[in-house]
Amino acid sequence: MKIGLLGFGSMGKTHTYCAKNLPFFFSHTPDVCIYGVCTRNIENAKRACEEYSLGFYTSNEDDIIYNSEIDAVDICTPNIYHYETAKKAILAGKHVYCEKPLTVTYAQAEELAALAREKGVKAQIVFNNRFLSAVIRAKELVCEGKIGSILSFNARYLHSSATDVNKNAGWKQNKDICGGGVLFDLGSHALDLIYYLCGEFDSVIGKSQIAYPTRRGMDGGEWQTNADEAFYILARLKNGARGTVEVSKIAVGSNDDLSFEVRGDKGAIRFNLMDLNYLEYYSCDSEQTSFGGTRGFTKIECVNRYSAPAGIFPGIKAPIGWLRGHLGSFHAFCDAVVNDKSVCPSFDDGAYVQKILECAYISDREGREVEIK
Repeated sequence: MKIGLLGFGSMGKTHTYCAKNLPFFFSHTPDVCIYGVCTRNIENAKRACEEYSLGFYTSNEDDIIYNSEIDAVDICTPNIYHYETAKKAILAGKHVYCEKPLTVTYAQAEELAALAREKGVKAQIVFNNRFLSAVIRAKELVCEGKIGSILSFNARYLHSSATDVNKNAGWKQNKDICGGGVLFDLGSHALDLIYYLCGEFDSVIGKSQIAYPTRRGMDGGEWQTNADEAFYILARLKNGARGTVEVSKIAVGSNDDLSFEVRGDKGAIRFNLMDLNYLEYYSCDSEQTSFGGTRGFTKIECVNRYSAPAGIFPGIKAPIGWLRGHLGSFHAFCDAVVNDKSVCPSFDDGAYVQKILECAYISDREGREVEIK
């Protein structure tokens, strides 16, 4: 399977790592290679090829998309470019693996999802946190009814990357390139996890925050912040559950703090990415005595206990890391392409999350609760 990679920032490097290391982590792995790489700066593309042995390099994405040798296009470019690139790739008959968020509008995302179905190509969005062992176990517990009917939830994704106003802003802080702010960047992950674990959304109330209206821009000069630095959502799900989603890049003291709690009428689960080898589970069926009995949250050892076709490297008791979620996501896409399986999460899932993002922005702008139809 030959993949054309568009973009070589942190995500381009992450996807390259996955392509080169799949055989260590999965048995019967498809033969995958990064056949070509494209970046806007030709010198960066050349350097990536030389350092990581990636085949040919180019600064023109059409050299990737219309290359007859390439089976799939991997999109790691800024958000505003996803729609046009993915559309060209799908129309060219290429399978597509695209970083989140899928596009900058729901209409664009819906169009891409429909086009992928029409053309019969595999089109997967990168919601890599679904592939962490603790999140997989959380999904199992919910589906097995271990926590009962879901009553409430919360999800938080906190960074401190925008707390220093003297640091140059990155492109993900610029609405003109990102398409949105922290809600697009971190919120897409948090919202997807609630959607994946708890079900579809019914309505949202959103409120944005810009704490630092003036800061250094990408060029180091004074710049007026044009995208949300934090965003807060109060949500209702179709199953009646209520909860909150908070995302921020102005959370002092945080690192890559993605966490969630889901509470039902029979139990609860909770997870924190900074302690990603464990899922905490609370069961109302546990014995309760005057001194507590066995009642309380239990840490489940998820670590590297993946099921086949995942291998046991470096061992089932070995701790996993952040990259393991990306490895699982990348393998799922390659396996779907090579063995003609359905992709998950698909562009349809990406479009659904895009709808929630858009409704949250409408709510913030108009100051009202917005139903998600």
